This record gives sequence, structure tokens and C-alpha cells, in this order.
Amino acid sequence: MSDTTATPPNKPKRSTAFKLVLGFSALVAAVVLAVAWAESAGWPFLAAPLERQLSRLAQREVRFSEAVLNSTPELTPELTNKPTTAAASAQNPITAFSLHLLGGLKLRAAVLWVAAPEWSKAPHVLSARNVALDLGYADVWRAYFGQHSGEGIHIDRLQASSLDAQLERLADGRASWQFSSKPSPVNANSPLVLPTFGVLQVGSGTLRLNDVPLALNLEGDLSWTPALLASDGTSTQPGQLTAKAKGQYKNFPLNAELKTTGELTELMDASRGLAATARLPFVLDATLGRAKLSFNGSSASALSLAGLTGRYDLSGPSLAAVGDPVGVTLPTTGAFRTRGRIVKKADVWSALVDDAVVGSSRLNGAFTYEAVSGTPKLSGRLGGSRLLLSDLGPAIGGAPRAADGSKPAVVASNKVLPARPFDLKALRAMDANVLIDISDVDLNTNLLEPLRPLRAHLQLVAGVLTLSDLEARTAQGELRGLVRLDGRNTPALWNAKLRWNDVRLERWIKQVRANAAPPWVSGRLNGNAVLQGQGRSTAEILATLKGKVRTELRDGAVSHLAIEAAGLDIAQGLGMLLKGDDALPVNCGVADLVVEAGSFKPRVMVIDTTDSAVWVDGSVSLATEALDLRAVVFPKDFSPLALRSPLLVKGSFSKPEVSIEKAPLARKLGLSVLLGFLNPLAALLPLLDPGDAQGAAAGGASGTAGCSSFAQRARAASEARRR
Repeated sequence: MSDTTATPPNKPKRSTAFKLVLGFSALVAAVVLAVAWAESAGWPFLAAPLERQLSRLAQREVRFSEAVLNSTPELTPELTNKPTTAAASAQNPITAFSLHLLGGLKLRAAVLWVAAPEWSKAPHVLSARNVALDLGYADVWRAYFGQHSGEGIHIDRLQASSLDAQLERLADGRASWQFSSKPSPVNANSPLVLPTFGVLQVGSGTLRLNDVPLALNLEGDLSWTPALLASDGTSTQPGQLTAKAKGQYKNFPLNAELKTTGELTELMDASRGLAATARLPFVLDATLGRAKLSFNGSSASALSLAGLTGRYDLSGPSLAAVGDPVGVTLPTTGAFRTRGRIVKKADVWSALVDDAVVGSSRLNGAFTYEAVSGTPKLSGRLGGSRLLLSDLGPAIGGAPRAADGSKPAVVASNKVLPARPFDLKALRAMDANVLIDISDVDLNTNLLEPLRPLRAHLQLVAGVLTLSDLEARTAQGELRGLVRLDGRNTPALWNAKLRWNDVRLERWIKQVRANAAPPWVSGRLNGNAVLQGQGRSTAEILATLKGKVRTELRDGAVSHLAIEAAGLDIAQGLGMLLKGDDALPVNCGVADLVVEAGSFKPRVMVIDTTDSAVWVDGSVSLATEALDLRAVVFPKDFSPLALRSPLLVKGSFSKPEVSIEKAPLARKLGLSVLLGFLNPLAALLPLLDPGDAQGAAAGGASGTAGCSSFAQRARAASEARRR
């Protein structure tokens, strides 16, 4: 029997691959644990490397160390010398550096200091204490590479017990808050794009902003008073954000104070999808130049003003003075005050004007202002119970009324027509589409009846201002037409096509006479005008006018006394004074004027009555404001005592002069004196007037002829006399 020994089975050998996997897994686990520990601890050892890396990427120094403030205290006097509120400094004081990378950059540091770029003279861009800063990776990418397409960098959260920001933007687009080496192109109308915030909480802070393209220079203080909490955690008093600013905007002094209250979570920006569930009370008081704004309302965000809605009160020396700084084209007016409601949805502003007082005018309306793309646009409607043209006087170059409604002071000048230049640049800055419907338009004179109502469609497109569908009613008649001002070039081009029908002269021209005497003139006035001109002011346009104006008087009558006085008919004039004036029917009254170089010259201008015909020729110049008119009366009947000498109207608009043509009068009186030496009764012979029916009828037009036919013959007779 032989001994046998049992051989144990061979143990499986671990392969090299398995060992590698096991080692790699251990390494990964170690790395994960290390990263988890580092993430939990806040990567404290990355403070110095992160400072260096951020400084390299931002091309400026970035520090998280208290030493940067202690070594150069003059850099942040507001932070080193100005105590923060007790509530703010007690909130989570941060004494060490920590950084969390999951879900975005979350930085916590006792200090965050960012130097200004090399071209800036400011000591820094940002200097803050007890900082909590949260940034999304996409926002960091856009901020560095400048790919935000006009949008500012978004900061999810910025908290600091104290903060000092000094921001600058140069004319070439370089901005101290942008970290891209390539500046954004800018011009004078480029918007100021600052960082936006999801949550912003600052115990106390200061802001200095100098923006060259917008001519904006201001200093501001920002403070946050946190909510007071009861023992059960409920809020007994909401937090309050207060911001004050002063400085200059486009050479206008600017002062503003903003206050809003609410919980910290309510300060989230709804435009970024961080929906705010409650609205914030919102109060703003601001002055820009002499314009004052008060606002009381609410907003879904105190920072972006998303969903802003509330009541406003705006006043100032002129509507244009308010519109110019914000890029809205408004007419130059006298002093104004307006109240109403304003709403902001996305980039569209809507305003309901409950009451607008401009001088003595009372207006209202509803408007929207949109500046989403391209040229800003204003649209809506303008209404009101009363408009005085004098309150819009500056818009056409005149002087505004004083705030108390009194007339402007008289300027020492021989000119009457307004010569103030138009603001053509403002016409090109914005488009507009506004419907106008005003109940009463006062023409700024007690002699003319107001327009009731005035309706028009105002359109402003690429510098061309058009008033179309113009409709105005007055004295039982109406005025219709179109007026256009093309401000695309200098000088501006102006043209008008107007037509008026059935305007009762006795109502339109107020003619109050004693003893129930009839109106000086009455009847229905019809006519039309086609005019065009060019210039940089109302005076220049009127001085270059050319075109034609024609008007006719139908079913009219004139004062018999006025006709006899114009013809210097002493005998019949005395008779009218004794028995009383009466209305003399007008067979035809027509004025056919040609306009050239601002001068109105009648091809024919005549009033034909059963007693006499009055012919007028000469000119009225809007270029020189000179009057040169001559009126001749042709009687149709016999008068025993008449001087019959043409009336002259000369001088200027500011100083008209009425006189009698001396030569014919001297001849008659001289002959009368000579004959008086022979026989006293013979002295009356030169003063006898047999009448001139043929001359009065203008070449044979009878008193019953139609006005158009009469005008044609009168025109021919007038031209024959000139030859």
C-alpha cells in the first residue's frame, strides 16, 4: 500500500487589469472624496490661485484678502471710515474665503476688490466687505467673451455689508465693468447696460458712474434695511431698499431718491425666470433740470422695473425739456404739469394721461412708447377740452406764456413772425403715430371764434412730420386738409393743402357794434390754399412761400357806412350816420392771390356791392413783414360831396399805417379852391361824383352776375389797368 498526498486546488490569480481597475476606482473615490471635502470646505486653498487666475483673465487685479484694504485704506474711504448699519453688519459676517463650484460659482469672502482697468483713473471698480456672490457659468462665459449682444452680465446673487462701485464708460465704448478686451461700439444713443441682479442686498454702499456717450455723471448711495423678525420667524417690518443719486445728465442737474420695501426673495428679477410672487411697493422722486417727477406704485423687480405700474406726477418748464433727455420727441411748450398712470411690460412703456395742464390748456390722452428695435416709436391718442395755440407757441418759434397764464414779455424787435429755429434733430430721433381730437382750440385772439373741434392724424416717420385727415370746425363751417414738414434735411421742407367751406364771417370774426348795428362783414367764406416753403424756422418758411390762395364770399353783406367811409363819400357817410348803418348786399367778394418768395399779391381782390365796388392791389410780404396795399372804391351812384381818393395801408406787421393817397385828393381840393375864387358854389363842382358803374362792374360784370364770372372779368380788368 502506497501513501498518497492530496494536492489542494490552485487559487485563482488576480489579473493585472483587475488590479488597475481597482486602483483607478480607489483613485477616483479618493478624488471624489477630496473634491467633496473641498467643495464642503469651500476650497480654502484656492484663494491665492483664484486671485491670480481671475486677475489674468480680467486683465486687472482681483483680491479677496483684507490686506488689500488695510495696506491702501485711501482706496476705500467710504468702507474703512463709514460704519455700516448694525442690522447689516450682524447679518452673517464673513471672515474667511470659501468657494463652491457645483451649479455655478458661489463665492464667499470677507473682501472682494476688483481694480479699475489701466485706462481708468478710478482707484477700483468694486470694493466690498462680507461678500456673497453667485454667478452662473453661462453668465461668466458671456461676460468674458463679450457675447451678450447688448445685455449686461447677470449676477444671480450679490450680498455685502458694504460696497463701493466706481464705474466708467468712454466714448469709444470701453467700460470698466466689462472684462472683454474688445469694447462694444457705442454712440450718443447707446443705452447704458449695467449688470442685472437676481438678488441684491447691501447694508450700505456708494456708486459713482461716469458715462461719456450718455453725458451721464452721478454719485449715489445705496442702503438696505433688513426685515425685522419676530421670535416665531414672521416678519414684523419688511426690509427697505433706498437709493439716492445726484449728478448731471446731458448737462442737466439730476437728483433722485428711490425707495422700495419687501422681503429679500422679492428682489429677484422676473425677467430671468426667477419669478417673484409678490409685488414691491415702489416710490421715486426725481428732478432733471427744472423737470420734476414723482412716482408711487409697484413693480415685480426693483432692479429691472419689470411689471412696473403706478401713478405719476410730472411737471416742468416745457414738454420738450422732458422729452429731450430721454430721447422722446415732444413739442416745445410753456410750463406744464401732467398726472396719470404708467405701466411697463417688457420694453414697452404705456402712459394714461388723466390730466395735462400746459399753460392754460387742458389735455389728456393715452400713449405707448416702444424702443425694442431700431428707432423708438410713440403711438396713441391726444385729446382734451381746451388747447391755446399760444401754449404751443415755442413749437413754431414763438415765446411761451408765463406759468400764471399771462402773455410773454414783449421782446424789443420789429419782427412779429416767430424766428426760433426748429429742432430738426428731434424729428429724426423718433417715429410717432398719434390721433388728435381736441374739443376746443383757442386761436389766441378775442377776435376769432375757436376751432370746435380739431381732429387730425399725426405721423412722424424718419424725420417727416405729417398732419393728415385735418378737420376743424368753426362758425358753422369747416377746414380740411394736410400739412407736412420734412425734416430729413436742412433746411426743412414744408407744404400744405387746405380747403375751407361755409365759414360764417359774422361769427368767425367777432364784430360787436353798438346800437344793434349790423356786422362790418358777413356771409359764407369758401376757399382753398396750396402752399410750400422751406427753412429752419417758421419765419424762414413763410419768407420762402410760393403757391396760390383763393377765397370767395357767398351770400355776403358789408357795412354800408364802411363802404362810404372807404370811398370818402362825405355826403352819403353823413347820411348813414344820421339814419343808422345798414347791411349792403355783396354781389361778389373774391380774393385770388399768387404767392411768390413769401409775398402775397392779388391777381384780383374785389368786393362788389349794389352801391360800390372796392378794388385792392399791392402786396403783403411775409419775408420782410411789409404792407403795401392800395384800395380804390368805385361808386355806382351819384354823390354830391365825395373826395374819392385811394386808401393806402403801408408800414409793417408790427406798425401798420393807414393813410389816403394824397395826389388825387390834392388835385380835387386844389381845383375846388380855385373855382371857389370864381364862385363859391363852383367850389363844389370837383366834389360832385357821378359814379362809375362801368368801372365798378370790372369790364361789364353786372351786379347779378355769378361770382366766378365776375372774378374772371375783374381779373382781366385788373391786369389791363396794370398795363
